[in-house]
Amino acid sequence: MLISLSIAFVCFYVVHMAGITVGYHRLLAHRSYKCPKAIEYLFVMAGYLGFSSSPMWWATLHRAHHRYTDTVLDPHAPRYGIWEAYIGWFLHKSYAEHLKPETCSKDMINDPLYKFLDAGGNWHKAHLLNSFINFSLRGVMALVWGWEIAAVSLAAALLVQQMPLLLNVVCHLPKAGYQNFNTADTSVNVGWVAFLTLGEGWHNNHHAFPGSARHGLKASEIDPSWLIIRAMKAIGLVSWSNEISINTKYKGPQKPAAVPVASNISDMAVPVTGSGSGSATGKPGSTLGKPELTPVAVLSQHTRSANHRRSRMKIKQ
Repeated sequence: MLISLSIAFVCFYVVHMAGITVGYHRLLAHRSYKCPKAIEYLFVMAGYLGFSSSPMWWATLHRAHHRYTDTVLDPHAPRYGIWEAYIGWFLHKSYAEHLKPETCSKDMINDPLYKFLDAGGNWHKAHLLNSFINFSLRGVMALVWGWEIAAVSLAAALLVQQMPLLLNVVCHLPKAGYQNFNTADTSVNVGWVAFLTLGEGWHNNHHAFPGSARHGLKASEIDPSWLIIRAMKAIGLVSWSNEISINTKYKGPQKPAAVPVASNISDMAVPVTGSGSGSATGKPGSTLGKPELTPVAVLSQHTRSANHRRSRMKIKQ
């Protein structure tokens, strides 16, 4: 009995998690692949039944996270408080002006299902509707298959709900993981988060190329969600997908290069490359000098890559 319930828990977890990763995230939020509407609804409802609330709300806020990453307009940037990044943002009542679906999610606002589940833009009502539907489903499951199956399904769904919240924090803590790409934000790849989220933890890869359906790029970066998308494409359920590789050149904004600090005015000398008897150090015959310093302001001036779909708003903090 315990073994069968454990297997059921894993199955429920994978189904609901795939609903978030393949449905909510890579399809709705980023449109990284194309599929029939029936397949879209199938994955989205799998995520919805994992206590993930309104699909339009979820996709809109995630798009804002990429547009305003690590700024005060980012819905859940850890630098402005771990609690707010984890769950506080979830508890707000309505969309802020820069988060309006009418501007951020024009591709979803006329969909009747997504409009209904969004409850008129009232977050509290949308969350309550999601809870009502989820608990009602488990009640039906208890009547049909017994309370054990219903309890296992409920536990798996509630755990799935916590995974994106956990990712929002952990995958933006620089010391928690590593970067394949020198993005200007704090996104990092975290292996154990990727394991729990079917590949979503390769977050630095995702921030470097948000429109890619593939997140795990190295051989060691296993990405089950991408494998699902690729399998659907192989059997004709996906007509197009956007895929990048580890060799794809990142051209987006980067962190400024480290600049040495000059200790005195003599350290600002420009290196001499000639073979003359004089030098910047004042020592006869020397051909080596201190490296020329480049102002940080110059190093930080980068343009946004075409790989990024949305421009980043500059925020004074």
